[in-house]
Amino acid sequence: MCSIRQNLEQVTSQIDNAAQKCGRDASGVQLLAVSKTKPIEAIAEAIEAGHRQFGENYVQEGVDKIIHFRPLQPDLEWHFIGPIQSNKTRPIAEHFDWVHSIDRSKVARRLSEQRPSNMLPLQVLIQINTSGEASKSGTGFDDVRALAEEIESMPHLTLRGLMCIPQPEDNYDAQIAAFAPLSALFEEMKASYSQFDTLSMGMSGDMDAAIASQSTMVRIGTALFGARDYSQRGEK
Repeated sequence: MCSIRQNLEQVTSQIDNAAQKCGRDASGVQLLAVSKTKPIEAIAEAIEAGHRQFGENYVQEGVDKIIHFRPLQPDLEWHFIGPIQSNKTRPIAEHFDWVHSIDRSKVARRLSEQRPSNMLPLQVLIQINTSGEASKSGTGFDDVRALAEEIESMPHLTLRGLMCIPQPEDNYDAQIAAFAPLSALFEEMKASYSQFDTLSMGMSGDMDAAIASQSTMVRIGTALFGARDYSQRGEK
């Protein structure tokens, strides 16, 4: 069994190769280690290997990890990437550095209002439902610009870009087609927002296609930490 250090090296090499194939500089693709459901020990191993950016999907689990590590490793960067219930915005606002999954103004407003004044603005992405699936979070393409304008007016949020979780596809060409609309929208919107620099798309199964589609941040969990066990989870 490979160690997390070895997995990080393999994933980093895959990012380098994918970037090289499409003529990109690999330094323009950030690796976000998705540590949801994984124990403190696994994250500590990744930290020991030099990794600093972690993504969490569940509010209380993520907050517990941040509270554990922040006194020890204040340079870590914590990203909330899961669906957001409006009654759970306060702990997200009070602890995380980034939020990838804003899809409505009510949530954005609460995050801004609840962000402590002694913390830097929360760095946020708008999640787009690229496949139109009713079961998935995310705003529609027609609504994203209005939501972006609202976020821009909120003093404790900084709008950095877009995120999506497309319908899984096994075929590379189908993955490229799924990413294309968001990639195009990202390029269009960059002209209007000065700090719009982050396109969060691509996971373990479609990372190469995401990088070819101009992703600047890939969210990798299974390839780093192994398969997840959800059976012990209480919070969903």
